Amino acid sequence: MGDRAVANKYRDTVVCVDSYNEKVMIGRIYNPFFDGSIKFNGLMSFILAMEELLDEMKYPQAYELRRSFMSEDTYTIDKGNEPTGVRGEQETFDVKILFRQNASWQGTILWEECGMEQKFRSVLELVLLMNSALQKK
Repeated sequence: MGDRAVANKYRDTVVCVDSYNEKVMIGRIYNPFFDGSIKFNGLMSFILAMEELLDEMKYPQAYELRRSFMSEDTYTIDKGNEPTGVRGEQETFDVKILFRQNASWQGTILWEECGMEQKFRSVLELVLLMNSALQKK
């Protein structure tokens, strides 16, 4: 893709949550930038997969460099072969990350099953919104 950032249509990332037992999210991430899905197993896996996706797309670009104790090449994305446009077995969220500032994400999340949309100002706020929807089941 070169060094250019990817266009706006890649802002929409669909997060399909297939399982939510004892507050552990398991599911898939879909974005038009990739064919198939990116699987995650737990909150840390979800956050790292999303961050890796944003880094690969270069959109939105990070405001500051990420710091780490180890080399940055310690996490790999597992890309599946599932078609896009599917739903999560538990819940489905459409996440739009508009900015990556202050070492976090800012954007909107749409809870597809209820049609409710909220803005979030940080990864923590995004996770708490997802948790509130998942706990309603």
